[in-house]
Amino acid sequence: MSRRKKHRNRKVWYLFSAFLLVGVGILAWRTVQLYQIRQETEVQIADRVYAQGNTSVLTQTGTLEYDGKTYRRNTHVKAILCIGVDRKGTMEGTTIPTQGGQADGIFVIAQDTARNTLKILMVPRDSMTEIVMTDLSGNVLGTDIQHLTLAYAYGDGREKSCELTMEAVSNLLGGLEIDHYIAANIEVINILNDSVGGVTVTVPSAGMEKKDAAFVEGATVTLHGDQAEAFVRYRDIEETHSAIYRMSRQREYIMQFFGVVKGKSQRNSGIVTDLLALIEQHIVTDMGKEEYLKIALDALEMETLAEEDFYVVPGQAVMTKIYDEFHVNKEALMPIILDLFYREVS
Repeated sequence: MSRRKKHRNRKVWYLFSAFLLVGVGILAWRTVQLYQIRQETEVQIADRVYAQGNTSVLTQTGTLEYDGKTYRRNTHVKAILCIGVDRKGTMEGTTIPTQGGQADGIFVIAQDTARNTLKILMVPRDSMTEIVMTDLSGNVLGTDIQHLTLAYAYGDGREKSCELTMEAVSNLLGGLEIDHYIAANIEVINILNDSVGGVTVTVPSAGMEKKDAAFVEGATVTLHGDQAEAFVRYRDIEETHSAIYRMSRQREYIMQFFGVVKGKSQRNSGIVTDLLALIEQHIVTDMGKEEYLKIALDALEMETLAEEDFYVVPGQAVMTKIYDEFHVNKEALMPIILDLFYREVS
């Protein structure tokens, strides 16, 4: 090899090494920056919770002390965690952590088994709370304050994911014991929608026409096919806090879907059983069929499912340097939890 060629190769190697060092330096700097941002966020959240002065105390007897009053869990009201997972295909196989999807929709149903009524607490997916983190083998690494939606991702895409999400939601809701869970993937939306012949909704907000020209604010649209998923799940990722804004659409769809099923149940008493049979491969639950069938049948006993039957976890939407975050106002949340799941001890 000529001396000139050796010199040229050495020069190329020096340039490559320089670029590599610069790249490593930038990566290290960014990693430190992200860590500092996360530490600052955790302090802000902790300060916010402390400042709220949440005075609830769970006693050894199972009662809850809050603002000088004593409450006990209402045994007639079950807390059912419902998780909408951003994943397609069946839910029959397990996955490694990070590959099983995230909790895209999070709802806690208050099922009053004595009155056969349901209330729905909607939980923002970007709520910042303590979740369990695992490695790719599923080994627990510890806990950290992260987006609630990620709790599901650290599991196996099935039972473990649901259990991790259930634990995170319980922590977020002041230690509320959650009785059962049911998770469904996104394919369930279109399957159920088309099985009842479509669902007619009123578009509650502007900006949806970016996804579908028919989705003009105030317009009445009967959803068919992929429109149902689009209506429920679409969010403009360029818009901050779009995951929170779409919750009004999710409430609208749930109410109207309920109305359609209730109407059809007058002519077909087995419609709920038929619908649940269609989605068995797309759900994961710790309940037996008879248990989640009862929840659905209890819902049909209600005259209507109206806006007053929905609650939203209160808090503040915050835009950080990187992500949207939702900081829960636990002082405002506690009265809602007490109203839905507890009774005052006389």
